Amino acid sequence: MDISTLVPEWVRTLTPYQPGKPIEELEREYGVHDSIKIASNENPLGPSPKAVAAITAALPELHRYPDGDCFYLKRRLAEKLDVDRTRLILGNGSNELIEMIVRTFLRVGEAIVVGEHAFAIYHLVAQAAGGRTIAVPHQGFKFDLAAMLKAITRETRIVFLDNPNNPTGTIYTRSEWEAFLQAVPANVLVVVDDAYFEFVDDPEYPDSLAYQDGQRLLVTLRTFSKICGLAGVRVGYGISSPEIIDALNRIRQPFNVNSLAQIGALAALDDEDHIRRTQENNRQGLAYLRKELDRLGLEYAPSWANFLLVRVGAGTYQRLLPEGVIIRPMGGYGFPEYARVSVGLPAENQRFIAAMEKLLRNV
Repeated sequence: MDISTLVPEWVRTLTPYQPGKPIEELEREYGVHDSIKIASNENPLGPSPKAVAAITAALPELHRYPDGDCFYLKRRLAEKLDVDRTRLILGNGSNELIEMIVRTFLRVGEAIVVGEHAFAIYHLVAQAAGGRTIAVPHQGFKFDLAAMLKAITRETRIVFLDNPNNPTGTIYTRSEWEAFLQAVPANVLVVVDDAYFEFVDDPEYPDSLAYQDGQRLLVTLRTFSKICGLAGVRVGYGISSPEIIDALNRIRQPFNVNSLAQIGALAALDDEDHIRRTQENNRQGLAYLRKELDRLGLEYAPSWANFLLVRVGAGTYQRLLPEGVIIRPMGGYGFPEYARVSVGLPAENQRFIAAMEKLLRNV
């Protein structure tokens, strides 16, 4: 049977998201050992030790269903963020929350507005729901918020902004954000994806949570995957008005956040030492990589996240694999000459630079 006639055209034409190459696959394919993966913006220090201890202690209870309301995690988040718990929603990573937002607010044929080089999932989930994506060219490596405003039409329902942006690592400033927020139509939902906000060290960076006054259609998304090192258990959260959260909860699947994710995230929230060490490793790693890339004459975007978008040249991703180094090629994001390089441990950063220097010598 040809099932293609049963699948909507907007689903048939989707290009699936392509994850990065796992270390195990690289070592199996090339017969190398001690490989490094600096491709997926993972926390090089590993998961929060407090989270690991809490998850380990909870393993005997795996026969129980998760808390469907994430009560304890939501309560602690509300305390830390100083918001009412009715303004919080938890998801199986921020990705699920993005999908829930689109499914709740976007009808077939309506549009989202994104930056041309923004996180790919926004477009994927919109198309999967039968929506359209209006992609606005960047200004250099940055969002052009003024141009995004002009791109909004009567059919636009959602604007997605990731700040810092993935994969460029760039941010928009408080003045740019406030001008955008003042002019955006009142019936357009603005979603700010703060996945990397803990790494930003710039006084002009706007905290989207501070702009939630109950009058704007505004959602802030955050994740435990990066700063807390819990990418493997998948837990993210959203903050908005009680009315928007109520709408999202109407399509949220029961038990969408597994019990180990809830327990690990709750413990990681108060693991200040792990968060501080992660931030310091990132500051030092970015400084080292910038200095060495400058020495090698390689261009890169001005990132405030835990990665750099580096102009390494087409084909460099494949040439680094036999060296046991995995980076992320960015051709799919419209940067065919670039790769995304995550900040690793000092030895991993040094190994990447040494491998690049070797390749450049052999060009």
